[in-house]
Amino acid sequence: MMSNFEDLSGYAPWALSVLALWFTVGAVRWVREAGAINRFRAFHSGGSDEPVSLHPVIDPIRCVGCGACTHACPEGKIIGLIGGKAQLLDPASCIGHGACKSACPVAAIDLVFGSSRRGVDIPIISSQFESNVPGIFIAGELGGMGLIANAIEQGRQAIASVSKLDGLGRRDRFDVIVVGGGPAGIAATLAAKEAGLKSLTLEQDTLGGTVARYPRGKLVMTRAAHLPLYGKVRFRRVRKERLLALWQSVIRKTGVKIHHRVRVEKVVPAGDGFVVDTSAGVVSSRAVVLATGRRGLPRRLNVPGEELSKVRYDFGEASQFTGRHVLVVGGGDSALEAVVRLAAGPVRSITLVVRSQKLSSAKATLLQNLEKLERSRRVIVAYSTVVESIGSDHVVLVSGRDRTTLANDAVVICVGGDVPTALLTNAGIVVRTHYGTAMV
Repeated sequence: MMSNFEDLSGYAPWALSVLALWFTVGAVRWVREAGAINRFRAFHSGGSDEPVSLHPVIDPIRCVGCGACTHACPEGKIIGLIGGKAQLLDPASCIGHGACKSACPVAAIDLVFGSSRRGVDIPIISSQFESNVPGIFIAGELGGMGLIANAIEQGRQAIASVSKLDGLGRRDRFDVIVVGGGPAGIAATLAAKEAGLKSLTLEQDTLGGTVARYPRGKLVMTRAAHLPLYGKVRFRRVRKERLLALWQSVIRKTGVKIHHRVRVEKVVPAGDGFVVDTSAGVVSSRAVVLATGRRGLPRRLNVPGEELSKVRYDFGEASQFTGRHVLVVGGGDSALEAVVRLAAGPVRSITLVVRSQKLSSAKATLLQNLEKLERSRRVIVAYSTVVESIGSDHVVLVSGRDRTTLANDAVVICVGGDVPTALLTNAGIVVRTHYGTAMV
């Protein structure tokens, strides 16, 4: 009779294979967790721990550590597993895509607006994207959703809601006025034409809205989306120039009209519609779709000399700064992107002015690039500093009790924009400040 050992000897190769697989999986998990811990420490200790707006909050009690959210995130390595639980590693780089929430099999993730330290102003809107004022709809970034594909879909859905209103088809007014020529506004314009609505689209700047003001070559995150009258757009990561070329192609092929350089000053309810006061005159409409984005007008420093021609609020082309002393003001992505692009060209000097003691809202890759430029003395960063005044050939900076005068030929102000609060308030739209409020 065979011994017990001899009975089990046939299983030895199988057992060794299982053991080897177990060790391999364990080693991979250990390496990934070590990387996640390093990223978490780098971003949170370095100050890059504030989400821009919509972002995931993970319930550690519900989380089972399956990792589905980490694989679903299209930005990559925004979420990682630490101690068998999902963690938001790089909050500043999160764009609120929401794929992590959809992928979670145990509903452990909520998408929230703002954080306990940084509130975000969001107008009240319904599931049909209608504000608290019947007939005024809000689509895109103004409603807190920054992803281009989301903005496109919201613009389309807002028009679908407009199409169901009573009082359409009157000759003395438009059926809908779309305010904004960015992704949400373009989608709403296309959807209005597709639905046979009499519409008017107004953009205070140029085609593309906020995207048009991005630095040259900036990567824009999106996903596949359906544009009315045009079809499916399959971009995922695309540079600004290609995205703007797409919008121009869409306008040409569909024949829709967007009126540029026309600013909407006021929207006033009137009967079952609205009177819209613009820089080009007064028009009336049954409904209004606000797709202005969150920037409205660029935020100003309100200091002497800001009206000088050398002051810019969008970066434009790097070549215009050749041979100049350049001051960049701001601590977010736009400011750091401007600094990185300037450093690649033949400028005389670059100074970055940051009001706070650290950078808390810039993406990790930009922070890393800035650190390299600081080490090489290509860029000087002035923390806890503000601009006191701007002269024709200099700027005056203040940090505490210290005042410094720097030679200067150009100033680029990248401190964001103001939500069009006056426009919303005058129309009667209620805006709430969210400090980590879950999206419904």
